[in-house]
Amino acid sequence: MSEQKDRMLRGDWYLDEPDLVEDRRRCWRLLDRFNSTSADEDDARHQVLDDLLAQFGPGATVLPHFRCSYGSQVRIGPGSFVNNDAIFMDDAPITIGADVRIGPRAQLLTALHPVQDRERRRAGWERPARITIGDNAWLGGGVIVCPGVTIGADAVVGAGSVVVRDVPDHVLVAGNPARVIRRI
Repeated sequence: MSEQKDRMLRGDWYLDEPDLVEDRRRCWRLLDRFNSTSADEDDARHQVLDDLLAQFGPGATVLPHFRCSYGSQVRIGPGSFVNNDAIFMDDAPITIGADVRIGPRAQLLTALHPVQDRERRRAGWERPARITIGDNAWLGGGVIVCPGVTIGADAVVGAGSVVVRDVPDHVLVAGNPARVIRRI
């Protein structure tokens, strides 16, 4: 394994390099197959996701078009549903619990870039931070989940929200940035 890939997998600052580019291309080739299936090819889509993702639980569904960076760091629990046009930037692990609902055009983004150090940002340094979504959570359409966020079990995130900090269990959050509206 290359040094930069090892750094990425450890959650350290890293630079892109040929091994990571090839890993992404492998992912994108599988996604090309997934996203070009016809409406009746559920088994073919399921097989591609089994080959691509770290875990694809029984009874889980992902609808096309789906995009991710590597696939190998995505775990989708049993019975979960990911609607159309989802983007999972899985430079860090993305773990989705059981029976989660993710609305259309949701984005789960794990990459951080230097804020203060413009030279390192210009050079392309980044650091991944994991995203975790608890069992039975629901993310409305167009939700953006930022790096390092955990969304608790049974939480609901209102459509169009930008989640920049952890969400407790059993709450409704909404807005930009998302804030707790009430307990549920």
